[in-house]
Amino acid sequence: MPFGNTHNKWKMNYSAEAEFPDLSQHNNHMAKALTLDIYKQLRDKETPSGFTLDDIIQTGVDNPGHPFIMTVGCVAGDEESYEVFKALFDPIIEDRHGGYKPTDIHKTDMNNENLKGGDDLDPNYVVSSRVRTGRSIKGIALPPHCSRGERRLVEKLCLDGLSTLTGEFKGKYYPLSTMSDAEQQQLIDDHFLFDKPISPLLLASGMARDWPDGRGIWHNDDKSFLVWVNEEDHLRVISMQKGGNMKEVFRRFCVGLKKIEDIFLKAGRGFMWNEHLGYVLTCPSNLGTGLRGGVHVKLAHLSKHEKFEEVLKRTRLQKRGTGGVDTAAVGSVYDISNADRLGFSEVEQVQMVVDGVKLMVEMEKRLEKGKSIDDLMPAQK
Repeated sequence: MPFGNTHNKWKMNYSAEAEFPDLSQHNNHMAKALTLDIYKQLRDKETPSGFTLDDIIQTGVDNPGHPFIMTVGCVAGDEESYEVFKALFDPIIEDRHGGYKPTDIHKTDMNNENLKGGDDLDPNYVVSSRVRTGRSIKGIALPPHCSRGERRLVEKLCLDGLSTLTGEFKGKYYPLSTMSDAEQQQLIDDHFLFDKPISPLLLASGMARDWPDGRGIWHNDDKSFLVWVNEEDHLRVISMQKGGNMKEVFRRFCVGLKKIEDIFLKAGRGFMWNEHLGYVLTCPSNLGTGLRGGVHVKLAHLSKHEKFEEVLKRTRLQKRGTGGVDTAAVGSVYDISNADRLGFSEVEQVQMVVDGVKLMVEMEKRLEKGKSIDDLMPAQK
């Protein structure tokens, strides 16, 4: 691992007090939840693959937090992390996911037929639509902890499986390690390429080890369905297209994911899932659906309105700049997406995006004409 003492066995010669990290300047969920008692209780435990408490918290110790965004401050190294270290993960999950209790049951619904509407978002305002999620393969350590052999196995399973897809899902895999300059430039132009992580959050959790070995990008011929291999999760699956047809984007997302899951099951490798946490992923913030359904939408007037933040809160949506977290909006185009991952199903989360964005476009049209939007204010979802 690329960090200090996490695998130093001699640290057990020192008291918990001597080893407890200084979190006095920290603003993340881990620092909020980790007490000396929890540290004492968990410091000598490890998962079957060897992931320890110090491995889990190191990224949050090294990165005190963001002034505006409450970061999570920890990662899982394998599926068992969430069980072995539940005394720490449970309060973090409850805090991060709006009071989600250790006894709560997560809902999964990948039936795209259950989505109402979504094909009628005004393309004059909605520039593009996308839905993404992550998946982890059972029995293999997650990216902060996986070995070279495990990472290469994930890549091989993806390569073998994705190459069998046909029809709208027929495509090609591009390994980062052997990519030609022309291929690399094309993927950059298409905004598909993921690069070596430079975020200290990812670096401190060990996700950039052995870069670019075992990493790659697969996409279909239409460039509307992508799989990132061995980035922050084993698989990141993305369905996207220009315009406002979220119904079509979500249909492709559900159908494509089902095909991928069937391929892995056939190879004797299911995805990590349980009824409490839903789909198990590296970062606790993505547990549940792991889904982020988002649109890039022009909101020149609404974005300046005093009630914009309240509209977002009531519709359970969040805004980002079009370059992602921490970026500014360009030309009043915002990335609007679901705020929840855990406790709501895939269909429910995409439905919130569809309904909320439709309302925001209606508000934008009102404001263009200089009219009030007070009567359009939604109830709290």
